[in-house]
Amino acid sequence: MNRTSRTSRTHTTMTVLAGAGVAVGLLATTIAPASADKDTTDRGPKPTVVLVHGAFADSTSWNGVIDKLRHDGYPVVAVANPLRSLSGDSAYLKDVLAGIDGPIVLAGHSYGGSVISNAATGNKNVKALVYLAAFLPEKGESAVDLSGRFPGSTLGEALRPVPVTNADGSAGTDLYIQNDKFRQQFAADVPRNKTDLMTVTQRPVTEAALGEGAAEPAWKTIPSWVLVATQDRNIPAATQEFMARRAGAHTTEVRSSHAVSVSQPGKVTGVIEDAARSVR
Repeated sequence: MNRTSRTSRTHTTMTVLAGAGVAVGLLATTIAPASADKDTTDRGPKPTVVLVHGAFADSTSWNGVIDKLRHDGYPVVAVANPLRSLSGDSAYLKDVLAGIDGPIVLAGHSYGGSVISNAATGNKNVKALVYLAAFLPEKGESAVDLSGRFPGSTLGEALRPVPVTNADGSAGTDLYIQNDKFRQQFAADVPRNKTDLMTVTQRPVTEAALGEGAAEPAWKTIPSWVLVATQDRNIPAATQEFMARRAGAHTTEVRSSHAVSVSQPGKVTGVIEDAARSVR
């Protein structure tokens, strides 16, 4: 594909994003061994909590949640989501899950919600799904589709596209949040000293990943919990509420930006542990 056609396609997608408000999100951490951090001093083994981030952040965005979960005796695995394609990212997570023994509570943020919905299908060890300001797509739906269902997202106009060459040699586009818009768009309730670091370390998601339709979702067969971030400028609260109702999820609301794991780690941990208690 020549640069003129690539630029034209990116311009078209950006126009859709600005109107529809594609949302992607947060959350990343390096993978820990499946047996890491297990505490058997409690009455019995606890399920492993697996955390899956979305876009525009690195793994440190989970730190507050990980500290609290480990303090409460939960083994934790925080997965580094590749953010290259929904099908590829889901296949990668599926492999990670296959290496974990025992029951699993699987939590995803933003685009990570789409990934956990795909990856958990058919895995008998995944006992609960937790969606944190996240997508719960139906089969065939994409992040782009869901972002445009209700008004309120301003993400599209905050994005910066960067042309890239994919591993197979084809042309692609990485999406970042513009540095001067990052805090307001993504993490308005997080202290500026933290958002300054988050801005610099943000990880891009591909345009293709956001437009790819989901596979058969695991939330149809696995109990789900949803935390709605009411001040989210990426995924409108109305969209989050719609998806939660459709899935029949246990739903909690919190006054938070999209970066809910950073600004409200206690609330996030509480929802995850509610789901974990249902497993035991």
